[in-house]
Amino acid sequence: MIHRGHVELFKYAQSLGDELLVGIDSDNKVKKDKGKDRPFNKLEDRVEVLKSIKYINKIYNFDTTKGLETLIKEISPDIMVIGSDWKDKTIIGEKYTKEVIFFDRVGDHSTTKILNL
Repeated sequence: MIHRGHVELFKYAQSLGDELLVGIDSDNKVKKDKGKDRPFNKLEDRVEVLKSIKYINKIYNFDTTKGLETLIKEISPDIMVIGSDWKDKTIIGEKYTKEVIFFDRVGDHSTTKILNL
């Protein structure tokens, strides 16, 4: 589910460069990482929502951590913007970018928290 905080992240990230490329986990990766009842929204639905956000220029999906790393290596972005909840954690593909910027979460929204209500 996309909320205002995500849109703000995309708006900010797009302002830093010429175009914004977004990576999104495949359904198989979400299921492996978060459990058999996930994802709540299927990949094609999540991609369609992302396509509707004017700040995003291109969307990629990946099935594994290695797939994400390979994608970042191929794209070799100048800047990666990641949610601040990833501070002090391993950033996949960090060595293939010039700079990692952490974006502070806006609000307290997450699919996991919504599903646990």
